[in-house]
Amino acid sequence: MSMYAAYEALSDRMKTYLHGLTALHDGVLLFGDGTPRTEHPVVVRHPDSGRKLLFINGSVVRWINGIPKNEGVALARLLIEHCRAPEFTFRFRWAPHSIAFWDNRCCHHYATADYWPHVRSGYRVQIEGTAPAEGA
Repeated sequence: MSMYAAYEALSDRMKTYLHGLTALHDGVLLFGDGTPRTEHPVVVRHPDSGRKLLFINGSVVRWINGIPKNEGVALARLLIEHCRAPEFTFRFRWAPHSIAFWDNRCCHHYATADYWPHVRSGYRVQIEGTAPAEGA
């Protein structure tokens, strides 16, 4: 899912509203106990392209900070659902010896369980980077 496209599809009013807000990212939801809770801006700039994008993920974001909690939870859910829209999605079709690369700083990936009886396997490589910077 392209977080560039998800951001660009928001209304100008929503973009203005989101600037300066942060979200609670809770790694426990995805990775279990012992993983950190952190705050990151909702809108960030990609460090290489300079483009603005939504930095929100349904796997780890609990709520938006700085507003009443019920609003923060509802806004997080709204943004998460917005990001899942088909027009922001690319479907990679695997074939023997396929290799896929993506930039987790500006996209989400989701493994669709449609490969049975085959086994999904691969190697994950992560490049150490910097914390997301606000997209002002």
